[in-house]
Amino acid sequence: MFRQAKWNEPLILEYPDKGFTGLSLDSYSDSTARAVGEIRIPKGVLRDTPPNIPGLPEVEVVRHYTRLSQMSYGVDNGPVPLGSCTMKYNPRIAWWVAFDERVANLHPLQDERTVQGLLEILFELQKWLASITGMDVCTLHPAAGAHGELAGVLTIRRYHEVKGRAGLKREIIVPDSAHGTNPASASMAGFVTVTVPTGEDGNIDLEALRAVVGERTAGLMITNPSTLGLFEERIGDIVKLVHEYDALLYYDGANLNGILGYARPGDMGFDIAHLNLHKTFSSPHGGGGPGAGPVCVKDRVVDEDRNIRLSDLLPGYLVVYDEEKGIYRLRHPGPHSVGLIKSFFGNVVPLVWAYVYIASLGPQGLRRASEHAVLATNYFVKLVEGVRGFEVPYGKGRFRKNEVVLSAKPLAEETGVTAMDVAKGLLDAGFYAPTVYFPLIVKEALQVEFTESEAIENIERYAERLKEISRVAYENPDEAKKWPINTSVKLIDYVKGDHPKTLAPTWRVYVRKQRGELS
Repeated sequence: MFRQAKWNEPLILEYPDKGFTGLSLDSYSDSTARAVGEIRIPKGVLRDTPPNIPGLPEVEVVRHYTRLSQMSYGVDNGPVPLGSCTMKYNPRIAWWVAFDERVANLHPLQDERTVQGLLEILFELQKWLASITGMDVCTLHPAAGAHGELAGVLTIRRYHEVKGRAGLKREIIVPDSAHGTNPASASMAGFVTVTVPTGEDGNIDLEALRAVVGERTAGLMITNPSTLGLFEERIGDIVKLVHEYDALLYYDGANLNGILGYARPGDMGFDIAHLNLHKTFSSPHGGGGPGAGPVCVKDRVVDEDRNIRLSDLLPGYLVVYDEEKGIYRLRHPGPHSVGLIKSFFGNVVPLVWAYVYIASLGPQGLRRASEHAVLATNYFVKLVEGVRGFEVPYGKGRFRKNEVVLSAKPLAEETGVTAMDVAKGLLDAGFYAPTVYFPLIVKEALQVEFTESEAIENIERYAERLKEISRVAYENPDEAKKWPINTSVKLIDYVKGDHPKTLAPTWRVYVRKQRGELS
């Protein structure tokens, strides 16, 4: 029986101040004094009042965060089958390298000659990612997946600006199954989003696409495999149609884990691809972030007369090798580039983490990882086929890739037990819930992705729990509505729980100050 740890743990700012100090700068050693001289803090930056930091001994701080960790859940505890988030296990060997002080203590303003080892790693990573995606040039500059999306769409905009058609090319086409960040990124880049529907076969409705593609089309953003976990069977026709209007095809790399080593966006005809290194290549994300969202491009000619290529438009820095001097250098954005979309180079720790992951597995290992991820998904589909109250919409009978979307619509209609209730039922048995209510085109959606990390026994246990949830829902739906009861936090009031006054710890501190409970 699963029982999650439960501590009546206050916020760290709610602890009584015991007057302890972890670090004091009142005095320092003679050697320090000789090295740095007298420490003088300018009066303009000195605080008028002490910071609101509780004076706790180190051991109490450690215990506080340890207790909080016991009330949490992560991939170290069990499967985290969040569809489209690819929460795979993060190998510890990569952790050791990425957080080595020789990496962690580097400064972005150091002379390039002092960071040649790191630049060589990043140079090789650029080459590897370009090869994996079938592209020519790759920038590691963007800070995360959605940031990479924005970088890619800004590159599309710059492409049409350079060609003098920015006023005409105003539309980005996005399937209705896309990640919500796709239309958001297109809007942030100044485009109008045009949505095309998904057919019952799980592919983009090609006739609907033909009806909206035209001279105003700047580009098409799609994920392949799609959010439904299905490979787009008519991708060749789609590429040909979009290119007829000199629009660019953008590849959302969120689901690359499902085709790694088998298919490459560049070979499909895509012009731009972003990658989530914190998904496909195991770098932590969520609470373990930050992520990284490199963008790779086919180096097609943009303006032959001015010798401008698509790589010239990429944002951020590129690592290049100076053969004459025999060193690696950072190439700054040129005059046609989108420019910088963040400070400095990129999030180096997840980049190094991904480098170690790729180097450890090699080409065949990456291919096997994809095979295992696809096998895990389709095995799970077979296990839940025929479970009362659940169905797999779109592309029925087709094999899935990295993920599958179940619909609990029949369960909700027949028992009143919703996808959210199912998710809570999984939590109650010690399982992490899948992504719920996404993609939006699937009613009562449960999007499940086990990745290659999970043993067959974990997948079987997960499927057995879904069968148990189905049984309870049909026999006693009121019981299902009480889940979860075994977790540290029980069933909450969703409206209250989503309100900023409840959600934000800073609000609680503010209220306590207003009551005079905190100075």
